[in-house]
Amino acid sequence: MNFDIDNAGSHARRTKIIATLGPATDPPQVLEGMILAGANVFRLNMSHGPAEEQLARARMVREISARLGREVALLADLQGPKIRVERFESGGAELTPGDEFTLDAEDVRTPGDRHRVGVSYPGLPGDVKPGDTLLLDDGLIAMRVEAVEGGKVRCRVEHGGMLKDRKGLNLKGGGLSISGLAEHDLPHIDLAARMGVDYLAVSFVSDERDMNHARKLLRKAGSEAALVAKIERMEGVQNLEEICEAADVIMVARGDLGVEIGDEELPGLQKRIIRTALKHNCIVATATQMMQSMVENPIPTRAEVLDVANAVIDGTDAVMLSAETAVGKYPVRVIEAMNRICLGAERHVEQEGLISRLNVRFQRIDQAIAMAAMFMATNVSVQAIIALTESGSTAQWLSRVRSAVPIYAFSPNEASRRRMAMLRDVYPVRQEVESDDENLVIQSTLRNLWRSGAVVAGDRVIVTMGDRMGKSGGTNTLRFIKLDADGRSNYVV
Repeated sequence: MNFDIDNAGSHARRTKIIATLGPATDPPQVLEGMILAGANVFRLNMSHGPAEEQLARARMVREISARLGREVALLADLQGPKIRVERFESGGAELTPGDEFTLDAEDVRTPGDRHRVGVSYPGLPGDVKPGDTLLLDDGLIAMRVEAVEGGKVRCRVEHGGMLKDRKGLNLKGGGLSISGLAEHDLPHIDLAARMGVDYLAVSFVSDERDMNHARKLLRKAGSEAALVAKIERMEGVQNLEEICEAADVIMVARGDLGVEIGDEELPGLQKRIIRTALKHNCIVATATQMMQSMVENPIPTRAEVLDVANAVIDGTDAVMLSAETAVGKYPVRVIEAMNRICLGAERHVEQEGLISRLNVRFQRIDQAIAMAAMFMATNVSVQAIIALTESGSTAQWLSRVRSAVPIYAFSPNEASRRRMAMLRDVYPVRQEVESDDENLVIQSTLRNLWRSGAVVAGDRVIVTMGDRMGKSGGTNTLRFIKLDADGRSNYVV
């Protein structure tokens, strides 16, 4: 049995960190520093950079993480159908409150000026009506629709400013019927499959159909990557329950979402999305401007510290860095700072009760075993949970219940270990099983975990496993064990 464990101490950070790759992370020593500082998942933003650049970054992550012995996942983030204004004659136009301004879905090639500009979404005239408010450049500019004439939307500027090339456009309150996948996403799905990513993020998801379509295309491309649904439109919020059923991961994408619903609604909605995702056994990540000031500054603001901590206390599996690492001046330092904040916040997370889950009828034995293990862990003094898992499903179900007990997920499957890198409370461990004797496997696992310092003599642990080792979805056994002085089981109940 081969054994490899990383950062398995009882005081290790439980919340996972997603870092975005970019020009600032391209030097190998920087990427190595980010992994050593605690990055668990690296995001490839498919909106920026040619295919060769993305492939090179993916290869470097794989090479460096393998050399360091760290389980690190790759996430490819599709651009999606973000609606943007087209280009201006001089790169932008100064808009003044009271000005008339036309968004032109008919003529997108003619450069814009202070009176009009093309818009990338031909369906915009059919989705808006007089009285609607359109928000541009992340809400910095607002205009009210006065008339729709064919393919032209006549507006009156309410909040002005400099509107520059290719800035985004949102409808306040939602209501745009655009699909979650755009034509330019299709080659990026194939590219993600070639890179061997562990997660694929779909932007501007409206309903479960967007996720089902993306999964079909991803599988056709030959990838078994898990799917991330980015909730950044009102339609996604309205259809959250069904999206959770179709997705593997839910991301609270607060940029466009905050523009559509209003900043004042965002904090409560973030809590609701996290709570709903956990209820549906989804992984959940929180993103957008979490440490934005550290693009330029070496320390975060107090508001950013509280933002990250609040997401951790809410129960998010992962927190994400975007420009902070991709183009920021301090890509390693920002991960170190986020690591400290997560650790601090985790000391104040209340253990979740299982009352809400007791009336659930489970369709699978391995899920029932996972919930039984967590019931024991939350009601009996236990220092660790060990999940001997092939696919990682048991570890994910274990992690849906927030407890104070670390979960060590042992798997021989490399892809499964990488996917588990995003799971809160879960520490994936490489272990090659060379015996069918489950007692021998348990004893060897316990002893090696003891050698790592993750458990000590006298600790009580819970072990979940299948009676047929190496079979995916076969977890059907739970054991309660106390360790003796040399890391072996003293007794088994």
